[in-house]
Amino acid sequence: MELNRIESLLEKYFEVQTTLLEEQELKRYFSSTNVAQHLKEYQPLFNHFEASKRTEFTSQIKLPTLFSKKIKWSIAASIVFLLGSSTVLYVQTQNQKDLGTYSNPEMAFKETQKALEMLSNHVNVGVQSVAYLSEFEKSKNLVFKN
Repeated sequence: MELNRIESLLEKYFEVQTTLLEEQELKRYFSSTNVAQHLKEYQPLFNHFEASKRTEFTSQIKLPTLFSKKIKWSIAASIVFLLGSSTVLYVQTQNQKDLGTYSNPEMAFKETQKALEMLSNHVNVGVQSVAYLSEFEKSKNLVFKN
């Protein structure tokens, strides 16, 4: 009777349907000395489970220092970047000139006219370049005749 129960428990065990109490019963059976001959092949499996419970890990684990070095270098690079960018920002704010503020409206008007005239000259240069391009396009169409 006990042998039939053990065989049915083994089937349930390998189908992952046993309860904890049934698994303990299987462990007790396979740790005893009176195991049936055809079931002896499962005995090392259950004995291994019991032996692995008693195993203790005593070695020292040395964690790799590469990770901590990466963190240190990242922090150092961040600090250097922040110091550099703050220095550049500080120098730029110190060298800033007072641009565009006039107390005299006539002077402001004249300066605005100068700026607009300069802008107009630059735009005219661009328009002339476009005129050359349109002449080039006409010549190309004459030569290649689409």
